[in-house]
Amino acid sequence: TKIIEENEEYIIETTSAGGIRRNHNDYSTTPEVIECPIKKKNDWVPIKERLKPDFKRINWASTWQTYQKAREDGLYVVFGAASGYDLLQSYIKSEELLIFMATDPEWIKEMVDTTSDLILETVNMMYKEGFHFDGVWVYNDMGYRNSSLFSPSMYEEIIAPSDKKRNNWFHEHKMQTILHSCGCVKGLISSLIKHGFDCLQPLEVKAGMDLKELKSEYGDKIALFGGINVMLMEDPDDSKIEKEIQEKFEIAKKGGGYLFHSDHSIPLDVSFKKYQFVIECVKKYGKY
Repeated sequence: TKIIEENEEYIIETTSAGGIRRNHNDYSTTPEVIECPIKKKNDWVPIKERLKPDFKRINWASTWQTYQKAREDGLYVVFGAASGYDLLQSYIKSEELLIFMATDPEWIKEMVDTTSDLILETVNMMYKEGFHFDGVWVYNDMGYRNSSLFSPSMYEEIIAPSDKKRNNWFHEHKMQTILHSCGCVKGLISSLIKHGFDCLQPLEVKAGMDLKELKSEYGDKIALFGGINVMLMEDPDDSKIEKEIQEKFEIAKKGGGYLFHSDHSIPLDVSFKKYQFVIECVKKYGKY
């Protein structure tokens, strides 16, 4: 990657996938997509050649050191990677990608499968070298404010086969599977459960992902991770976020299967003192 232009407010730089993005200097917001490397089908060919599993992709020494330290500290250790639709946005502009999903689903499925196999083979390679992960956490934003970005049937056709293949292998090797998917993905949850996801995060409140509703409908089938309205952390009235945590915890923690998390990234204007208060509420209302 390289910086193309930078001023007091913005930075424009290339991405590792070959695109160009403009962002605020503090990287506090979603970047503006200026350019992506795939504009036509033939552009995929040289990129596919680069997406092959390779022992040299991994910095083994530093990764092993980090892994060992996490194990010594008793942490839950995951392998993390972007996947599916979300990853392909690194290569194709979102609005064009959605059109290609409708007009040339076989091509997009090939891209999804290629990138998914890279994840699977890399985890397998690391497993053989002694890295035994507790879970695999994949990031695939598939929703916007009102619904999923594409239909459940399109998910089943294009993305689900690779998710199922990966998740089956992970389960065979005693790894749990966590999916990060922002936006409203209620219409996909049944499919996500069917294809082997053990946990869904972050349950975005402003997109209608109501933790209490989801617990009632799916709480015995998939772990729920998040669902606490981050916008209430910004409110100067502490009682609002306390009420949010108290009322949602009361329902979500019944029978287990819930993990605390904000429903989105913590905004910069949430003070450390306010976040400490949030964690105090989590400990207070999260006790059994």
